[in-house]
Amino acid sequence: HLGISIQRAALGFFLGAGLGLLLGLVIGFSKIAEDYLDPSLQMLRTVPHLAVTPLFILWFGFDELSKVLLIALGAFFPVYINTFSGIRGVDSKLFDVARVLEFHWLKQVTKLILPASLPNILLGIRLSLGVSWLGLVVAELMGSSAGVGNMIMDARQFSQTDKVFVGILIFAAVGKLTDSFVRILEKKCLGWRNSYQGNKK
Repeated sequence: HLGISIQRAALGFFLGAGLGLLLGLVIGFSKIAEDYLDPSLQMLRTVPHLAVTPLFILWFGFDELSKVLLIALGAFFPVYINTFSGIRGVDSKLFDVARVLEFHWLKQVTKLILPASLPNILLGIRLSLGVSWLGLVVAELMGSSAGVGNMIMDARQFSQTDKVFVGILIFAAVGKLTDSFVRILEKKCLGWRNSYQGNKK
């Protein structure tokens, strides 16, 4: 059950987060793309998962595709919003320095914009992983024959409380492991930052 759930969550996460990163970069760099695409995406972002679940079932059936796409929908927006915000939040004074150093556009992107927006992008990935697990629960409750969510539903029907708790603990443990992985990635990628780390007392 755990292996099937991880496979679904991973496929949905990589699909949704990948598209979110791509569109976040495109719209972040282009004001024209923002004017045309961002309003529609922001409108779609406010639609709850449960509201679109019946549509996904009608369009894609009860197969794996509908479950993966539902997870991808949730994983998309945290990465998209944080990537867009990270690019648009780059300090304009850094561009003055880049002009003085005669950076061409590609060098500005790779040496200035992307490193400065990386904290936001990693935050988006971290949030996206959490949303993917939430989406997985919804996806596995809509006619799944295997997975941790399906195991919990079967246990509920037969009043097997112990299995329900096991399922909840599995979701919590895997969620914590994925979050810890991203935090380690943040420390490695953002070691150059000299930001406030909190009081140690």
